[in-house]
Amino acid sequence: MNKTTRDNYVRWFEDLNSEDVGQVGGKNASLGEMVQALKKKDILVPDGFATTTTAYRAFIEKNRLQDKITKLLKAYQQKEASLQKTGQAIRDLFKQGEMPEDVAQAISSAYKDLAGRYKAKDVDVAARSSATAEDMPEASFAGQQASFLNVSGVNALLAACKKCMASLFTDRAIAYREEKGFEHMKVALSVGVQKMVRSDMAGSGVLFTLDTDSGFPDVVLINAAWGLGENVVQGTVNPDQYTVFKPFLEKDGIDPIIEKTRGSKGKKMVYAKTKPTKNLNTSKKERESFVLTDREIMQLARWGVEIEKHYDTPMDIEWAKDGEQGDLFIVQARPETVQSRKTMGNMKTYALTEDPGEDLVTGLGIGQAIAAGKIYLIKSAEQIDHFQDGAVLVTTMTDPDWVPIMKRAAAIVTDQGGRTSHAAIVSRELGIPAIVGTENATKILKQDQEVTASCAEGDKGHVYDKKLQFETKDLNLEDVPETKTQIMLNIGTPQAAMRWWKLPCKGVGLARMEYLINNVIKIHPLALTRFDKVEDKDDRDKIEKLTWEYEDKTEYFVQLLARGIAVIAASRYPHQVIVRMSDFKTNEYADLIGGRQFEPAEENPMLGWRGGSRYYSADYQDGFALECRAIRRVREKMGFANVTIMIPFCRTPAEADQVLAVLDKNGLKRGEQDLQVFIMAEIPTNILEAAAFAERFDGFSIGSNDLTQLTLGIGRDSEKLAPLFDESQASVKRLIRMLIDSAHKAGRKVGICGEAPSNNTEFAAFLVEAGIDSISLQPDSVLQVIRRVAEMEQN
Repeated sequence: MNKTTRDNYVRWFEDLNSEDVGQVGGKNASLGEMVQALKKKDILVPDGFATTTTAYRAFIEKNRLQDKITKLLKAYQQKEASLQKTGQAIRDLFKQGEMPEDVAQAISSAYKDLAGRYKAKDVDVAARSSATAEDMPEASFAGQQASFLNVSGVNALLAACKKCMASLFTDRAIAYREEKGFEHMKVALSVGVQKMVRSDMAGSGVLFTLDTDSGFPDVVLINAAWGLGENVVQGTVNPDQYTVFKPFLEKDGIDPIIEKTRGSKGKKMVYAKTKPTKNLNTSKKERESFVLTDREIMQLARWGVEIEKHYDTPMDIEWAKDGEQGDLFIVQARPETVQSRKTMGNMKTYALTEDPGEDLVTGLGIGQAIAAGKIYLIKSAEQIDHFQDGAVLVTTMTDPDWVPIMKRAAAIVTDQGGRTSHAAIVSRELGIPAIVGTENATKILKQDQEVTASCAEGDKGHVYDKKLQFETKDLNLEDVPETKTQIMLNIGTPQAAMRWWKLPCKGVGLARMEYLINNVIKIHPLALTRFDKVEDKDDRDKIEKLTWEYEDKTEYFVQLLARGIAVIAASRYPHQVIVRMSDFKTNEYADLIGGRQFEPAEENPMLGWRGGSRYYSADYQDGFALECRAIRRVREKMGFANVTIMIPFCRTPAEADQVLAVLDKNGLKRGEQDLQVFIMAEIPTNILEAAAFAERFDGFSIGSNDLTQLTLGIGRDSEKLAPLFDESQASVKRLIRMLIDSAHKAGRKVGICGEAPSNNTEFAAFLVEAGIDSISLQPDSVLQVIRRVAEMEQN
């Protein structure tokens, strides 16, 4: 066969680019574009070729399928036949058809040439479908057609190509084209034939060049599992997850990996002898190990950024690691089609308005929304036809054939899968909440049980018993006025920082570390620094279980705290992020694992051993040192010099000196490496002696709750006195004015991070009138307060 004839039916990847979509489909055109443009940047892409749409149409013509397919589709459109029967009948026509001889010769010739490139008789390849509309921005649903792995030999490849062509008429693909108004017979299919990467002997996964839940553009999100990549894409495993901060990728000496979460990775797909692939259970070592090293994570992240730059759009990329040579490869890349389409101008928020109680199951939350309904539990595909509109779909995992019922669901809950699984991707596209990777939802949740699925409380999604009340708000981020007063955010969790990144705020005025210590770390710091002195056996067992991979148990605390703070710092970089050092009361510290033996029982913990007085105490210094190590790591090793630290509940200037000395001892010297240290102004002495505190700190942040409590003599948690607890009392306002005047005379700025301005826009107006420099707010009050502040500034 001469080259011209072969080129009609087969094109090598290196001869293709993005302008060849009409001939080889979006997926294969993208592969060609990568090979041409990115191999010179040392991005490895396995060699291969694509069959053309001309080859597909030759198959249709050879087997006289045009009229037969059209007739079957017409019957479906006229409701004379079901979608399932129509799809199966059309696919059977392809199965019975014969590959035209010249097309078969072209494919066989190209396959033999590919084998020659790899010095093999029969090279193992993947055969992947690429439709002329699939993976283009206007056709967002990928995965409608089939892929076949570990195809070896000419006959096996020809059979796989036929199956790929038939998959143009999967039930999902037919339904999608009907919905979008695409003419079925004007859509054609190309088959991408690509050398397999032996990731069955290593690992594989997907990466996105943005945060898939929030759309935050400055990170690369990587999922990884052992074996071939189908398990990650389909959601049959809970993969590792790594997050990398893009702006620091090329900074020398900086570690930009801001998150590493180990997935359970319960199975892996490998080559098999009697069939192309099979799933095996992973070993204990594999389940307990990360798939990628830090160096490999960085390499993939850099490649992701290069690919994104080339295409000038956020990307969805599949990667694989070769277990024989150890090299990483990019095997597919397509535009990300969910977050990249959302406008910057609007946000919709959800919040529960009643106490949900204990959750029934929990998993990864997808979609930042809430939905309620009756459970519809599906344990096998045969039950799909009976699904009820508006139900909460609960199942082990989903696949492309499930999309028609997923569109009708209020929410989706799966046992398996990660943030890049099929269920997660489709739920984002549909705009409905999903909770994936629960591991036990199908065992715990019951048919017809009324539940609420909430993905609005952080990175975890929760299923609660009964239908709960919740509220939604539409936030318009357009035409937000500029203010002279700096508007900042109060943030308690890394997930909230990502969720609210679009808000027009200049930094974080209060980042609390208590959530990370309480919910992520869970262990009292002294139970780590003095583990050999922990007396309670249950506590020792819990600590051993949580810290099993750390030779130095204190590193567990430092690493988890540092990464959580880094995510918050990344969300607002390069703006200032003020991290308050821990401010647990003794009763709260005691509730941490191993905490009771290290904490005194106090009658009034609110006014007891808290804040600054702990940091320099011999009874807690080594615990505070862990917080300091985490801050140093965030600023120096991870590069977030935008982090400022803030000292809470510091009672006197003499105590401030002791705190600053302990910080210095732990490598956090005020002024070195541009480190700023602020103080919480929440005790009247902070204001009455503001000039002395201003000599020791770089700024003040008003804690209005404690300041009101200590000014009015009212316990902030007292139900009986709640009506009297009012930050707008004249005495509180007078103290705030005094602080602003004294601080400004000393050349120090004053902000507020207490709840008062979030709860009362008129209090915010008072602060502006008093000359405050910054106001830090709860996220859901930002827009309302900004407009009131702008109005006040104009007046």
